[in-house]
Amino acid sequence: MNIEQLRDICLSFPGVTEDVKWKDNLCFLVANKIFLMVGLDVSPTPGSFKVPQVDFNEVASMDGLQQAPYLARGQWIRTDNVENLSEEEWIHYAKQSYELIRSKLTKKLQRELEEMQ
Repeated sequence: MNIEQLRDICLSFPGVTEDVKWKDNLCFLVANKIFLMVGLDVSPTPGSFKVPQVDFNEVASMDGLQQAPYLARGQWIRTDNVENLSEEEWIHYAKQSYELIRSKLTKKLQRELEEMQ
């Protein structure tokens, strides 16, 4: 998995935009709320995403994954190398993170996103 493949996955979800934040993080957003980010100009490429609170400890203990620094209290997970996860795993975690962030949006925004599908 590389940044371009991950980008294609994230941009396939309704209403997703991308932005570079903090100089070197490519962030994927829904309604201006980040749901996944990857490091730029770093090798190997790190990535972070949100997981449900109930799954946080289990996912954080998986090989190649850990609690994301500064973001763990929000149930964010980090991998130091996006290649640590398969394409299927990235599809799962990206979609799950997207849905978690989307579920916190206003009902109006959620309806607008549904209409984009």
